[in-house]
Amino acid sequence: MKTTVRWTQLSIFHASILFFISFPLICANEYTVDGLYEYAIPYESSLEDFNGISTPKCGYEIEQMDVSKVKHPNQIRLSLTGDPTEMAVTWTTNSVSHYEVVNYGVLETDLNFTALSISHQYKWHWLPGEGDYKYTSGFIHESLMVNLIPGRIHYYQIESNGVSSPILNFVAAPEAGSKVPISFLHTGDVGVFGTSVMVTKTMMERMEKKNFHGMVHCGDISYANKFNKTKPDWAAQHVWDTWGQMAEPVGSKMPYMATPGNHELGEYDSTLENGTIYTKRFIMPGNERYFSFGVGMVHFVAVSTDEDIHHGSTQGVWLDRTLGKIRNQRSKWPWLVVFQHRPVYNSGANHGNWTGSNNWDDPETPKFMGWPEDYESLLIKHDVDLVLCGHVHHYERTWPVKDRDDVTQSYDDVTKPVHITCGHGGKDLYAIVWGTEDKNTYTDHHPRFSAARDNVHWGHCELEFLDEKRVRHSMFRMGESEVPAEEVVITRVRSGARRVGLDLGLILACFVWVFRYVRG
Repeated sequence: MKTTVRWTQLSIFHASILFFISFPLICANEYTVDGLYEYAIPYESSLEDFNGISTPKCGYEIEQMDVSKVKHPNQIRLSLTGDPTEMAVTWTTNSVSHYEVVNYGVLETDLNFTALSISHQYKWHWLPGEGDYKYTSGFIHESLMVNLIPGRIHYYQIESNGVSSPILNFVAAPEAGSKVPISFLHTGDVGVFGTSVMVTKTMMERMEKKNFHGMVHCGDISYANKFNKTKPDWAAQHVWDTWGQMAEPVGSKMPYMATPGNHELGEYDSTLENGTIYTKRFIMPGNERYFSFGVGMVHFVAVSTDEDIHHGSTQGVWLDRTLGKIRNQRSKWPWLVVFQHRPVYNSGANHGNWTGSNNWDDPETPKFMGWPEDYESLLIKHDVDLVLCGHVHHYERTWPVKDRDDVTQSYDDVTKPVHITCGHGGKDLYAIVWGTEDKNTYTDHHPRFSAARDNVHWGHCELEFLDEKRVRHSMFRMGESEVPAEEVVITRVRSGARRVGLDLGLILACFVWVFRYVRG
């Protein structure tokens, strides 16, 4: 017996009310395609098969996908809502039918739940001389699977545009308070280059060796913006389609959680996308730029580095309150992880530490206030354990650090945040100082807070939260999925334990004072 999910969900999709409707959508005309269109991401290629790759240069983008010719569900990607009994899913087709659903269940042979969907489409960049838009998206579908069993494997199949997807599976988030180990991939600054494909392939190989609960992408996702004079004066939207298809083998099997970078939000860096396309193509909780969600014993908080975060700002107030609520429930979530795009700790010469200013490339760009002074004070106040970043195109792991110079060069019983930049996901590496021919970005920069770094290899990172006190961090280089290039175990003095100890200390001190007062 099938159960059809019909309900109303507020604000997880683009901060608007969307309905899982029980009546047919109005159909657009079906696209007509002459001949057979075949497109595949070249995962089986080697680096030599791609054009222009020469470390630290990532070379050229791969052939782009024409979404108007793809009838079957493509660019399938899951995401969390903050509720472990739910999983959102988005996909794209070149048209829309009367029946756009997701069938799912805990048995591959019995997909006994059905979630209906909504569909939308957008056009991009009006061309006055031609009287038409440069790009029309495929139909982007969004659906929500509910009544999931936390921590269990679920199977799902999309029926869309008259075609069914393969049966896929994912692990629903363990519920808060669960102490089962949690594993996540994370990366940033990816794009659709040959190196991007090879990094994704390495992650796919890792997925064959172990199960992951999710993926964190720390901004600069597709690079659909113009760059290197290879694109015209508008963001080339077909790059988003190509990236979505490239990421599908990862995102269709685990929740793919992203936060926007400057190439999604910045007026210049996104070529006027200004975050609009990011919100059309991603389903994130909250306002989709900054949000939080829990997965078992880990709580993740995403922040937007291209916005104000000072104490009086909307994001700053939200972050203080959100971290405070989590801090009061550390028995449920002993691990607290923040992820963002720009790092406030960076030892390379390019970009520097994020202070909220873009003035190095555009004097007219306003400064985003609160970085890093107010922001870092919140990390310390609320006992944040890890900060994951991208933006700087290299890999770097810090020692536990606060206030720039307060560094502990040990990962035993850590009491300060550890910052990890995983910005080597596919785009050009920052091995050479801008404006020089061959000066290494590390030559004059090696602060005490930097524990490990790599500016000549592409790759991705992994986190495995082993228990309430230990997390294993690994970095895998592109094409090397068997053994990590480096691996460390970070042992945390759990925040709840520290607070309990402090509270007991205060109680004892008060008792001693009262005792002495009574006696004296």
